Amino acid sequence: MKLVCFDFDGTITRDDSLLEFIAYVVGFKKFFRGIFRLSPILLGYKLGLCSNNFTRRRLMVHFFGGMSVDKFAKICKKYSTTHIEDIIKFEAMAKIKEYIANGDKVVIVTASLEDWLAPWCKENGLELLGTKIEKKGGVITGEIDGLNCYGAQKVVRIKEAYDLSEFEKIIAYGDSRGDKEMLEFADEAHFRAFE
Repeated sequence: MKLVCFDFDGTITRDDSLLEFIAYVVGFKKFFRGIFRLSPILLGYKLGLCSNNFTRRRLMVHFFGGMSVDKFAKICKKYSTTHIEDIIKFEAMAKIKEYIANGDKVVIVTASLEDWLAPWCKENGLELLGTKIEKKGGVITGEIDGLNCYGAQKVVRIKEAYDLSEFEKIIAYGDSRGDKEMLEFADEAHFRAFE
């Protein structure tokens, strides 16, 4: 059995699910107002001045901070089961189904929040390692619970979740800087395989 690790955003999707999910949750008016307010941070990220971790935390605190856990869970489930299919690359999903049919363990390893990917992953027979959002007293704080599942942290999470000796081979798919360490760690790496 092989362990096959797929990044999510950009690798098996056409769009970035974080921004699409935020717009879905808060509506386009609040989304664009928030993006404008956060534009210095977003520009800093594009220029390499702000880390992925810092930028993602600022986005989540701004848009989700103070929302009830129950409301967030309902929105995540609805988004996951009704919108994710619209951004999936057909070729990537076909490859995933091929691995599953061969009896391999397929896991999505992503910086995206587990909350909005878990229902979709469960529906498709996929395991999930993603970023967790902090919840306190029934409320979303917007902060990251633990570390962002990005870069080297992807490899850490894979090693924590699986006994690698059980697999004959580790295969990884990614499309960006955030997947570099996971691709280097794998026995077989595929960079931007579905473009």
